[in-house]
Amino acid sequence: MNIQDIIKPENLVYAKPELMNDTDMHYCPGCSHGVIHKLIAEVVSEMGMEERTIAIAPVGCAVFAYNYLDLDWQEAAHGRAPALATAVKRLCPDKMVFTYQGDGDLAAIGTAETIHACNRGENIVIVFVNNGIYGMTGGQMAPTTLMEMKTATCPKGRNEQLTGFPLKMSDLLAQLEGTCLVTRHTVHSAAAIKKSKKMLRKAFENSMEGKGTSVVEFISTCSAGWKMSPEESNTWMLENMLPVYPLGDLKNE
Repeated sequence: MNIQDIIKPENLVYAKPELMNDTDMHYCPGCSHGVIHKLIAEVVSEMGMEERTIAIAPVGCAVFAYNYLDLDWQEAAHGRAPALATAVKRLCPDKMVFTYQGDGDLAAIGTAETIHACNRGENIVIVFVNNGIYGMTGGQMAPTTLMEMKTATCPKGRNEQLTGFPLKMSDLLAQLEGTCLVTRHTVHSAAAIKKSKKMLRKAFENSMEGKGTSVVEFISTCSAGWKMSPEESNTWMLENMLPVYPLGDLKNE
């Protein structure tokens, strides 16, 4: 077998999903977004939903997903992705609709839209990437920033007397009657990636079965915002983020 035969897609054990195009990604080294994009592309393809999926892009680092995944995309104003997804799903109930949002978008300006879409039990999937910081705009403090974590706007660390405590959005959303699945994962290892993909598949299936809103939160690194190397970021995430945002299902019905 020559090299041309070896690299044919049908002969590859591990290959880039067809829904991921050849556009060079802009994400910083070590960022989790690229891996999460790959998992979404794989799940959509394996479900045979390439032509029936509509994705909603937000504002922030996550907005560039429309450059890399060959799906039908609509872009929402900052924080309004769940509201737009609600309209799309109600108008096109046969479509598989999901939002792809960072913590600054979903847990700050979009708190109301997120909570009310989940409370109504809209048949959508919310993919929530939480790195505890505003990565795109300079590393400012986000609602999800940890206590004593240093950012551009709290250089001495987050202080509860001034800015309160980390907002655990998934914990809140799990209490709402409209959510059927709320689960938290990472993509820092092969085992974690496997679990994440399984829960993404379940979330998308829930939406098509009319079970309500599914939320898949990814605890992510932000090497640039945290001012660490990719390796250091993974270690810091495991040691600091996960005790505050523990992995696993918060709700699974």
